[in-house]
Amino acid sequence: MRKEIFKTGYLYHVFTKSIAGYRIFRADEDYSRMIEMLRYYKYEKPPMRFSVYQEAIEKGITSINSELSTKDTLVDFIAFCIMPTHIHLILCQLKENGISLFMQNLLNSYSRYFNVKYERKGPLWQGRFKGILIETDEQLLHLTRYIHLNPTSDGLVDHPEDWVYSSYNEYLGSSLNGLTNFNSYLVIDPATYKTFVDSRKDYQQRLSEIKHLYLE
Repeated sequence: MRKEIFKTGYLYHVFTKSIAGYRIFRADEDYSRMIEMLRYYKYEKPPMRFSVYQEAIEKGITSINSELSTKDTLVDFIAFCIMPTHIHLILCQLKENGISLFMQNLLNSYSRYFNVKYERKGPLWQGRFKGILIETDEQLLHLTRYIHLNPTSDGLVDHPEDWVYSSYNEYLGSSLNGLTNFNSYLVIDPATYKTFVDSRKDYQQRLSEIKHLYLE
């Protein structure tokens, strides 16, 4: 399969899923680890494996964060949503080959963690991740809504703000996670954005239900 060529300074919808719909996020710890991995692997040439980094942080060795902050950043996060079987990201590539390097480090690291924790072997992800160029501000805005509605569409929660493993609450100004930098790419008023997302919730959920019926 031909690899996507990502252009520096451009935005992409990047997504990947598990093999055969295998549930790869099973506990809060799994979701939280992925979010921290997103934060760690955005830097170019991380000094150590994430597991080693995490152990150091737990021991109070915070000087590593100072070292990380001096490194170049591969990608910027505009939005994300971590689902039980897949991941959605909206990324801006900041360095040449940045998205590919970031995703390679991220997915390999999570695979090692998952296989050790759940005593399994073999690949976790279904082939290479996909990336689609985002060409307009309107496309970007609607895509953030689609991503943030994934948890309600799949019936995981009743309201998108109840799913804490996405960037939605950052958009509403009610999260201190601080992973995304969406304000550099979109002008968002929290109340208006919430209305914008809620207006599509039922429709997107019905589409998801129809899709599942066809796949059964």
